[in-house]
Amino acid sequence: MGVVFSLIMVAAGAIMRFAVTVTSTGFNIRTVGVILMIVGGVGFVVSLAFWSSWGGFGGSSRHGRTTVSGPQGTTTTSTEEHVG
Repeated sequence: MGVVFSLIMVAAGAIMRFAVTVTSTGFNIRTVGVILMIVGGVGFVVSLAFWSSWGGFGGSSRHGRTTVSGPQGTTTTSTEEHVG
């Protein structure tokens, strides 16, 4: 779900819960607003918890391995570079 979509769900739920004054039978718009706020809040927390594992805006990592064979034997070089 993403942070922005979660915040939009919370905002839409708050509008439905606190600003809409429509009454109907069989459908409670305030309950739908509360459900949207709860789902949006849970989605926001989950998005923040997994933010670092997604990569996000932090850049990326490069891994490289070079193997050179010569008269004196084989040389292997491993490189790890963080770009960002």
